[in-house]
Amino acid sequence: MKSDWFNLHQIARNSFIATSTVYASTEFNFDRRSFCFFAPDRSGFVVLKSEKEFNNALSKAQDGSLPSVFYFTAAWCGPCKLIAPVMLELGKKYPHVTTYKVDIDEGGLSNALGKLNVSAVPTMQFFKGGVKKAELVGADVIKLRSIMEHLYK
Repeated sequence: MKSDWFNLHQIARNSFIATSTVYASTEFNFDRRSFCFFAPDRSGFVVLKSEKEFNNALSKAQDGSLPSVFYFTAAWCGPCKLIAPVMLELGKKYPHVTTYKVDIDEGGLSNALGKLNVSAVPTMQFFKGGVKKAELVGADVIKLRSIMEHLYK
């Protein structure tokens, strides 16, 4: 007769395998030290680290010369990690659109967050023709894909 511990172990193992399969299909890596899923670190975003860089990028977006997406994120944010691979994929699909990644915890960017009224992460703001056309707060992948296709196809 199998013990309760063995049964719990089997349930946990099977749940882990199912979860791992789902996450593997979205290009996540498993960090065994912290038991967390994290998005792979790849270049593909223009990372803004100072208020000057942010202001320059915002000027380009607002003068209409560059269709762009501002992706506000944080290293500790689970939904941000979930949506990061999708943002990278969409960046490859729409190479004419520049994606700016802004870490809200980066020093010196608090004024930048106020300029665009960012109060939660992840937040994506979509600019086209010098105007902010849409905003998405949260990790709604279907809505993100829809907005990108509608604005930038």
